[in-house]
Amino acid sequence: MNIKNTTKHYGWVSIFLHWFVALTVIGLFALGYWMVDLDYYNPWNKQGPDLHKSIGILLFFVMIFRLIWRSAQIKPKALKTHSDTEKKLGHFMHVFLYTALFILMICGYLISTADGRAIEVFQLISIMSFGELFTNQEDLAGAVHKYLAYLLMCSVVLHALAALKHHFIDKDNTLTRMLGYQRLNNQ
Repeated sequence: MNIKNTTKHYGWVSIFLHWFVALTVIGLFALGYWMVDLDYYNPWNKQGPDLHKSIGILLFFVMIFRLIWRSAQIKPKALKTHSDTEKKLGHFMHVFLYTALFILMICGYLISTADGRAIEVFQLISIMSFGELFTNQEDLAGAVHKYLAYLLMCSVVLHALAALKHHFIDKDNTLTRMLGYQRLNNQ
């Protein structure tokens, strides 16, 4: 398999970035969902948010790299089995997933820095704060962060179901080419 994409296949960098981001986003959602109910005396009350913020900041930089990589690569052509509607829905879903992720991460930053404190990334580097940029920043960004996270997870489930539909019903290479192999009898 190539490092770069071809007109028929995704390269290993695109495949790695796809699955790394997917697993990281699912992990961050699970951590966020779990940590909001921690009481003050639980040791994870401080560690959970610190871990969530650190991973979120790193994910932001991975997503910047992913956008740069994606724009520098050719995109594999749609399969013959894809209808025009599927192509449009797939494009919309990808745009939504990228946009939602960036909005989610920006909101996370706004929540964490509203009080003027920097974000410590694994206690190795500090991401500076611009402080409160608008009234009620922490609460407004928190509401967007929360509900967008739920919407993003619903979209991830739809995205996965669409890939499974292509694999098991259409029996095409939509899923397999993002796993790094091709069915021998198809495309």
